[in-house]
Amino acid sequence: MTRVRELVGAHAPEGLEEIMSFGMIAWVVPLSTYPDTYNGQPLIYAALASQKNYMSLYLMCVYSGAVPEAEFRERWAGAKRLNMGKSCVRFTDVEDLDLDLIAEAIERQSVDEFVEAARTARGRR
Repeated sequence: MTRVRELVGAHAPEGLEEIMSFGMIAWVVPLSTYPDTYNGQPLIYAALASQKNYMSLYLMCVYSGAVPEAEFRERWAGAKRLNMGKSCVRFTDVEDLDLDLIAEAIERQSVDEFVEAARTARGRR
C-alpha cells in the first residue's frame, strides 16, 4: 500500500491535497478551488483504501473520461488480470498492478480539467 501511495503522490497533478476522506487516503481538489460539490466535501481525484480481502485504488480520471475506460482496460499489462469496476482497481499485491499505466492515468488530467468535467457532469458550467 505504501508503494501505491507514493506512486499516486508523485504523479498527482499540482493543486491536489492528500487527506483522509471516507476512511481512505484521498487526493482531493480542495474546497478553496472547487467549493460547489454535491455533498460539500472536497472532490476526490484518486483514493486508496484497504478492504478486508483486497486493496482498492479509485481512479476518478478514468471515471471522468480523461482516460477512457476501454483504453485503460485494453492497455492493462498487470501481472494478473485486471479486477476493476468503473473507477476502482482492486488488488491484493502491488505486483498485480500496471504501475506505469496507473501513473500515466493520474498525470493525464489537470485539476482544472477535472473540475470542468465535474461541472459538466452536474450540468453546470
